[in-house]
Amino acid sequence: MNNGLTIQAIREAAAALAGVAHATPLDRSSTFSQMVGAPIYLKLENLQKTGSFKLRGAYNKIHLLSETEKKCGVIAASAGNHAQGVAYAASHAGIRSVIVMPETAPLSKVSATRGYGAEVVLAGTSYDEAFARAKQLEQQQGLTFVHAFNDPQVMAGQGTIGLEILRELPELSTVVVPIGGGGLIAGVATAIKALAPQVRVVGVQAAGADAMARSKQAGVLTPTAVASTIADGIAVKSPGDATFAVIQQVVDEIVTIDDEAIAAAILMLLERAKLMVEGAGAIGLAALLHGKIPVRGPVACLISGGNIDVNFIARIIERGLVKAGRRVIITTTVVDRPGALQRLLASIAACRGNVLYVHHDRIQHEVPLGQAKVQVSLETRDEEHTAEILSALQQEGYCVAKD
Repeated sequence: MNNGLTIQAIREAAAALAGVAHATPLDRSSTFSQMVGAPIYLKLENLQKTGSFKLRGAYNKIHLLSETEKKCGVIAASAGNHAQGVAYAASHAGIRSVIVMPETAPLSKVSATRGYGAEVVLAGTSYDEAFARAKQLEQQQGLTFVHAFNDPQVMAGQGTIGLEILRELPELSTVVVPIGGGGLIAGVATAIKALAPQVRVVGVQAAGADAMARSKQAGVLTPTAVASTIADGIAVKSPGDATFAVIQQVVDEIVTIDDEAIAAAILMLLERAKLMVEGAGAIGLAALLHGKIPVRGPVACLISGGNIDVNFIARIIERGLVKAGRRVIITTTVVDRPGALQRLLASIAACRGNVLYVHHDRIQHEVPLGQAKVQVSLETRDEEHTAEILSALQQEGYCVAKD
């Protein structure tokens, strides 16, 4: 294909990765198949070593270095999955790795990268500043730079996913792939189109970080000034020129999806499939569930990674429950005398509402004397159950508002 990215290079990468990277499961989801109206298979790269597909490309690049280059070591700039992939691959190959990460990188990712054996340098407050520092160190120390996506050897490593999908699902009709810088879809699409050109390859980007979608539509590389999305693994302002050239040839379409849909897909994967998936990994499923990609035959949806911050997943869960009507705050007033609050809570319990917390206030100036304002946070089954609780309270004489 372009710049040395060929099906032969991808096959050689697969041979190099044997015994190093997992051949991850391709799991048919009855739930999502029913929701989409076509057989949906999830390619679970969140179960890959280091928690994402990035190991494949990093290891293939390092494997192909000369002995002199290996002796000098490698360097990369990343705040997330690529950092861990390069660190693990270099450690496995027994060579030195230096990873430059922004000072704002989550401590968990810094610790994980160090845990895989890398020397971590913290520099700047953004990826661009970390990248600039990494390029300085590359020259100063004679290290080899391992780019996250704009390298044909990295793309070839990612392309091994395409070989695995076709081996397990030869009747494949569509493959759906997340896009940030474009290395993943460039490799996967090259493999798919070489072996099964009739298969449709669709990329998905976040609406707030859609540089590659804009580039494909315009026919020229079109960076964006801002890349803002909860899918931080694909928040890329300037996609690669090498990846763009490949994508122009072998990717059929690129669609975009908003962050609300991505968040909903993260929650659904957690609740229905019992999978912990980051925003970039959930974006393909989000597009399928929202009808962005019309499909008929078997679809492989690439779940690219699962490295999501636990605090962030907690916020996603809370937001999702509120949106689904399963977490609600109600406000009412009760007579300020012993037993009144207990009676209110007993009425909620009789409707099988689960009380999470209660705020009881009798001193605010807008609360009449002799009364108390009560806020109750509830967990319910769904919006219908919430409506049943509100109706029951109103029938008992409470004036209830849902916040």
